Amino acid sequence: MANGIKALLRLAPKDDGQGGFTPSPVALKLATKSKTDYDHTDYPDALQGGKAKVLMVCTEERYMTMENGLKFSTGNHPVEMLVPLLHLEKAGFQIEVCTPTGAPVKIEMWAMPEKDDAVKGALQRYQSQFDKPLSLKDIVATGLNDRADIVGVFIPGGHGAMLGLPDNDDLQTLIRWVNANDKTMLAICHGPAALLAENRGSDPKDFAYRGYKMAVFPDSLDKLTPKFGYLPGPMPWYFGDRLREQGVEIINKKANGTCCTDRKLITGDSPDAANEFGKLAARALLAEVSGAG
Repeated sequence: MANGIKALLRLAPKDDGQGGFTPSPVALKLATKSKTDYDHTDYPDALQGGKAKVLMVCTEERYMTMENGLKFSTGNHPVEMLVPLLHLEKAGFQIEVCTPTGAPVKIEMWAMPEKDDAVKGALQRYQSQFDKPLSLKDIVATGLNDRADIVGVFIPGGHGAMLGLPDNDDLQTLIRWVNANDKTMLAICHGPAALLAENRGSDPKDFAYRGYKMAVFPDSLDKLTPKFGYLPGPMPWYFGDRLREQGVEIINKKANGTCCTDRKLITGDSPDAANEFGKLAARALLAEVSGAG
């Protein structure tokens, strides 16, 4: 009866036809937009030649199994991935896309802003990289010390960032290399969950980001979203809790577009933060490259 009422009220998650569920019609109306606030900022000091690179680490996993056994069809959120990418691209950085094994990038296409030509254009330009990304395993095995052209690492959001990345050995190696070589780390919304890979299974006192401030998607909202069908059930774990256990200070309680810069870490809390997050990232990396020059 309850499921029938939810279906009638358009609150029931939608079967994706492949064993999983996408958000309900009501959830999509509340949580997604047909057009982003990407503002086409120009960067007068944009780099030329594409010699400085940003490595974007994406998830290759589609389904999150909820506590009730239902599967949420996830991946990387297109706004949180593509709006910052547009800013980085305009600032002259070359984007390299990778997944843990080189399997295709999974994208939450149900969140695609269909009336946003800039975002849709970016998806089209990078589709070949999303279909055939680099392998993080191979990048690490080949040797990160030969990749001085990588000036930053970007982990986009989407619940998929919680799948396979927080417990990935190669991502642990990459994050430690980023910090050891004074590179910049960028992570938005659920993306900071992947930073847990840096200290997986070790003493929280040794976490590289212990004492840092971050803006992330609030656990409180993830616990609320099943009520209107965004998620098909309670999540198996909550990454904000894990980050706090590691000594991180989460500065936001709402998902209202908050961004945070703390040393060489830039974070943002949601799709509403993607435009400002992208600008912060582009300007920080430009300043870093200019200073190094």
